[in-house]
Amino acid sequence: MWEVDLRMTSDGHVAVYHDAELPNGLRVVDLTLAALKSHMPACPTLLEVLELAADEGVGIYADIKDIDAALPCLDALRAFGIDVAILGAFNTDVVSILRQADCPYPISALVPMGADPHSYAPHADVVHLCWEHMDRPQDMLTPDLFERAFAANQQIAIWHEEDPSRMADIRTKPVFGICSDMPELVNPFTPPAEWPVGVVCHRGANKIAPENTLPAFECALAAGFSHIEVDLHLTADGHIIALHDPTLNRTTNDRGPISERSLTELRELDAGTWFDPHFAGTKLPTLDELLSLTTRYRGQVYLELKSAPPGPVWDRVVAHELQERCFFWSFNRDFLNELRALAPEASIMARRQDFPDLATAIDTYDARVIEFLPTDNAAEIAALRGSAIEAMVYYGGKEPEVFDKLIALRPDLVNLDHPFAFKRHLACRRLP
Repeated sequence: MWEVDLRMTSDGHVAVYHDAELPNGLRVVDLTLAALKSHMPACPTLLEVLELAADEGVGIYADIKDIDAALPCLDALRAFGIDVAILGAFNTDVVSILRQADCPYPISALVPMGADPHSYAPHADVVHLCWEHMDRPQDMLTPDLFERAFAANQQIAIWHEEDPSRMADIRTKPVFGICSDMPELVNPFTPPAEWPVGVVCHRGANKIAPENTLPAFECALAAGFSHIEVDLHLTADGHIIALHDPTLNRTTNDRGPISERSLTELRELDAGTWFDPHFAGTKLPTLDELLSLTTRYRGQVYLELKSAPPGPVWDRVVAHELQERCFFWSFNRDFLNELRALAPEASIMARRQDFPDLATAIDTYDARVIEFLPTDNAAEIAALRGSAIEAMVYYGGKEPEVFDKLIALRPDLVNLDHPFAFKRHLACRRLP
């Protein structure tokens, strides 16, 4: 569902805007729609949002900021045939208006901190607790709270959560819904019990956020996927950053080799706007930053050594105590030999396509992970099943028939560019 904030313009249009005032101090309610659009061109109307929602099959959670927007919102939802919707407000008069209008959708009361959840809006269907500023709102979600709500035929929702540890606790409670700026945290990927596959997100969630950046890595880990794949380069002054290409040309607002720039210079660059204006100002992440993020989410990481040599990379992995949650690969075979000599315990990956047979792929670096392609020999993948060596299949597309093949192959890991598409596909399949 999309949560949208609704306000009325002076000429009777419902605009999707959170604050009562624009940044210049003008009040939305005093502006015509044309005037609002002149100041805020990107501000949509409710009708524009509903048209898109109907096309995409998305539900709507309407936070009705202005009481006069309540009935027009209800009429618009009906007109667009939106089946999944919740209408809510802090103003309890909105709850009464919607109830009198025979609203067919659940009606939500947004309960501020300090208010009694049970008496604030006794006629609401959903008691939506706005407790995001509490240190531990999950501790207030007591059995008594739910029992009293359920006895009154009410559901409990909570607003809004982005902290992974708080979210993990709240997901164990019988809440009706969780509103979040990070929806990937709400319903994380859980592999099926009969195939506990690990999902490696190639360059992070690179279809959701700019590749090899902290937003892409955090999106992937927050969504419950087990691994992020990261490409590492060395800066001119000996620091290690995440970036795929040897130059800045494709994914930053600058040009030239990474190896000729200091970390300070690189951190001034914009690594997000090329992907979408929403990510303007996103920085190139350091190895330490991405390892700290991995620790925070208790994730795992696949480090590809581009120009970054193994010694400094291994030192940082050890400093973060992630030796057992990390594996390595590089096109530079000298790097892999050096890493094996430096750290006998390091987990090194080998690509099956680079070797004449499976035994050579394993023996060359004492590999702990073997990467296959979907077209490779299924018998070799099966031969590794249950051994100390993990089989991983890389696939960069999202074709359903290839996903079906991955499911049939049952590798230990899948390395994907479209992990969310895979998650949706897997959820619709009964495993053989």
